[in-house]
Amino acid sequence: MNTSLQIKQVQVQQALELSELAQKIYIPHYPYLWNEGGIVWYIHEFAYPLHKIEAEIADPNNLHYIAYLKEQAIGYLKININTRAKNFDSQSTMELERIYIDANCIQKGVGSELMKFVIDLAKQYQKKELVLKAMDSAEKALQFYQKHGFEIVADFRLPDAVFTLMKPEFRGMLILKRSVQ
Repeated sequence: MNTSLQIKQVQVQQALELSELAQKIYIPHYPYLWNEGGIVWYIHEFAYPLHKIEAEIADPNNLHYIAYLKEQAIGYLKININTRAKNFDSQSTMELERIYIDANCIQKGVGSELMKFVIDLAKQYQKKELVLKAMDSAEKALQFYQKHGFEIVADFRLPDAVFTLMKPEFRGMLILKRSVQ
């Protein structure tokens, strides 16, 4: 276990830090998903614009955390205390919406520490299940989730009307869940 990793809950006044971190982490991991202009649209208009991050942090159902290693931000989590995923009981299921780690910190135990943190948090909230969504093309991420007890339970496609700038072959998604107990 990496004892110098610190996981701190994000407050609204840290929205800019989170927005910038999310963009910094996302770009190296996912450029292959997008047609020209797509990644710019996704990070600046859809997923990480400051006003959206501020609204998400202010939503009492959302928890955001930044992971720091030697005081440098290297990852973040977005958790929905009560899942918004269809076909799950929102009161008994927590959703891990985002778990992103700086590319330089992959395969160094950071992801496992963050996952343990999320599972412990789900227990604190007395949840029975933890659910997440992942791209069906993200083989390493899927292996990581399965290593941590998640099983694929459903699939779907991102809507063409919204994700017009994403390459169609990468719009497949999987829903995974695991027991918290």
